Amino acid sequence: MTRPQFSSRLLATAALGALLLGAPAALLAAKENTARAEAKASAKPEIGSYGFDASGMDTTVLPGDDFYAYANGAWAKNTAIPADKSNYGMFTALADLSQKRTQEILEAAKSNPDSMIGRSYASYLDAATVEAKGLAPIEPWLAKVRSVDKAGLAKLLAEADRNGVQHFFGGYVGQDDRNPDVYIYSLYQGGIGMPDRDFYLKDGERNTKLQAAYLQHLQNVLTLAGEANAAARAQAIYDFEKQIAAVHWDKNDSSDAVKIYNKMTIAELAKAAPGFDWATFIRGVGVEEDSLLIAQPSAFTGEAKLIADAPIGVIRDLLLVRSLDSFSDVLPDAVAKEAFAFYGTALSGTPEMQERWKRAVDFTTNNMGEAVGQDYVAKYFTPETKAEMDKLVKNVIAALGDRIDNLTWMQPETKVRARAKLANFTTKIGYPDKWKDYSKLEIRADDLFGNALRANQFAHDDNISRLGGPIRRWEWAMTPMTVNAYANFSMNEIVFPAAILQPPFFDPHADPAINYGGIGAVIGHEISHHFDDQGAKYDESGKLADWWTPEDVAAFEAAGKALVAQYDAYEILPGEHLDGTFTLGENIGDLAGLTIAYDAYKKSLGGKEAPVIDGMTGDQRFFLGWAQVWRRNYREQNLSQRITTDPHSPSIQRTWVSRNLDPWYKAYGVKEGQKLYLAPEDRVRIW
Repeated sequence: MTRPQFSSRLLATAALGALLLGAPAALLAAKENTARAEAKASAKPEIGSYGFDASGMDTTVLPGDDFYAYANGAWAKNTAIPADKSNYGMFTALADLSQKRTQEILEAAKSNPDSMIGRSYASYLDAATVEAKGLAPIEPWLAKVRSVDKAGLAKLLAEADRNGVQHFFGGYVGQDDRNPDVYIYSLYQGGIGMPDRDFYLKDGERNTKLQAAYLQHLQNVLTLAGEANAAARAQAIYDFEKQIAAVHWDKNDSSDAVKIYNKMTIAELAKAAPGFDWATFIRGVGVEEDSLLIAQPSAFTGEAKLIADAPIGVIRDLLLVRSLDSFSDVLPDAVAKEAFAFYGTALSGTPEMQERWKRAVDFTTNNMGEAVGQDYVAKYFTPETKAEMDKLVKNVIAALGDRIDNLTWMQPETKVRARAKLANFTTKIGYPDKWKDYSKLEIRADDLFGNALRANQFAHDDNISRLGGPIRRWEWAMTPMTVNAYANFSMNEIVFPAAILQPPFFDPHADPAINYGGIGAVIGHEISHHFDDQGAKYDESGKLADWWTPEDVAAFEAAGKALVAQYDAYEILPGEHLDGTFTLGENIGDLAGLTIAYDAYKKSLGGKEAPVIDGMTGDQRFFLGWAQVWRRNYREQNLSQRITTDPHSPSIQRTWVSRNLDPWYKAYGVKEGQKLYLAPEDRVRIW
């Protein structure tokens, strides 16, 4: 991986200074290394005395009763959720910092007419021009929607796909899971405006309120589009969407890598899902190959029939609503506020929209993230951080390797394959080796809607252009400014953007226990995703394949069922429990990640005991580092929505995964009778 741009300039300047002064290069290098070592030794952690905010603890709570409250209770009590957020915690605090830093970059770029990111940012800030244009920019597209007939629907939906308008199904080009050296076009179910089929099909007071709010939203958007008789037409859209929801696969089946791998030709899809012109649609989006992956075949069968049977007026109206919703953030405030009223407030509980400058930052980073990212990493990502992360990653990978060697339930031949998979990992830290080229994207300072449309088309065309070409192993799925990390099964890689590599997750000057409990466990989480309930189905080459013995599968599934039961038992809101099956992969990631990070931490001590700092042992600090990164407060609506749609458990329950680790009991003297206590035989152990 190349160095950030700013470090290259600094190195060049340093070399030039040495030549001008005539000093021996080796002597200068030695002095520089000494200065860096002294600076590192004297530097203090950004948070607290050792990297943990002890003021956020509630020590009146026993760790064994509620470890989250013990580590984070005072923080939770004293931290308000900002009005423009549905939840607030360490991730959002860093996202705010990243957003502010990006704003500074874009403000500087705004005055340069040659800067693409500056023009993009300026176009979003120019609210007066957006209001003056009204719906005129989108009217040509809306006219197409209003006039489409059944014969022309497939062609229109292909154009909608390229324009970024959501409709009855979605498609993208990605690696073929069973042949990861080849790209293939995949289709997945769509057609509903709420996030999941359960919002339409499950009873309950909260869902009833959401259904009413969504029906009102449909009516309001039709009215904004200038349509008459909006109430009756909205009801017709809702009834149609409910029928679509009924044929959708549920979230558990849709998350199963084997179940959603269904290869078909276009002719086979047409036979399996008659009633829609699949060939025209697929060729229209730019796909020339004949092989496809269909994620949920029966849903496509059902949707094709529903589309064929539905009145064209209902289809037009649904697409009108989807069009305005899809572009709501670049249209006049009346449209933007209506979309936010449902998706922001009704669904997630967020009282206020973000300020326009924040949305302008997000708009630009969403469309040209790597163009912004080059400036971001040059200013905010240091070589020291990357070097320290490299060490941490190697230590955590080594710890998992040791775990694999010592597993009692895994067969020797499977261990060989697991070791090979571990050896084949690619780790990406901070930013891409190769930046995406946006030179073919046209951005104008006075054309916000046009910028959004062209950016969608650019992204679509870029995605489709993968077909027939080599695998782009340099590509990233997140920008450097993203506070997150991910595992890519087909690439056999783990990826850590620059923005997450800072306190409280990682601080080169913090106590190692905090770093291992924070970013170390995140590293372990992403590594272990490659061995979770879905990732374990991919071999060392990234291929979806059976490489475990039946005995391995049985042992692994038994441990998984125990973890499912543990999380099924958590009642997050009255009457609303976690779905342990849906969250299994992420829960395995947390359990395994924390386990192997602990091993890596202990190994880093070289057989010595960690010092006691502020009355806390090394093991206590390690688990506090884990708990600290999960500080988060939720609005009730957001928490309820997450139970249905988010494969991650809420932050409290993520913290509680420590109850499965024996060292946690020893560190805090957790005893039988305390609420989180599990008998040794009931503690879930997988890796």
